[in-house]
Amino acid sequence: MIKIQSDSLVIHASAETLFQKVSNFSNFGNLMPDKVQNWQATENSCSFEITGMASLAMHIEEKTMPTCVRIVSDAPSPFPFELIFNFTPQGEDSTSSLVSMQVEVNAMLQMMVKKPLQNFVNILNTQLKQACETK
Repeated sequence: MIKIQSDSLVIHASAETLFQKVSNFSNFGNLMPDKVQNWQATENSCSFEITGMASLAMHIEEKTMPTCVRIVSDAPSPFPFELIFNFTPQGEDSTSSLVSMQVEVNAMLQMMVKKPLQNFVNILNTQLKQACETK
């Protein structure tokens, strides 16, 4: 299993604003990296393809307003994973945001996927900051 964590970012928005953005996949598409294609989403589930890699699907497993959203993989994802957004209020209009991911892959694949997955969680967090601070 690989455990990956994004850089922690302070976002100038309330924890509730961040929670609302990631707790509904209909609002989530613009957070994804450029290599994501065929994005399809409902409120609680989504599927997409990553150019040159794989087709993935996931659903929201747990929501703890306003501090945590836990997302888990669905078929046809090639490996099980969990994606967690954690928000810690830092005052009225400031929140610390951290994205973590746990992925079940064999030792050989770990070396190949660790860096792209690290980039993925950092992009999600950075895109969240940009989306919520520009409002």
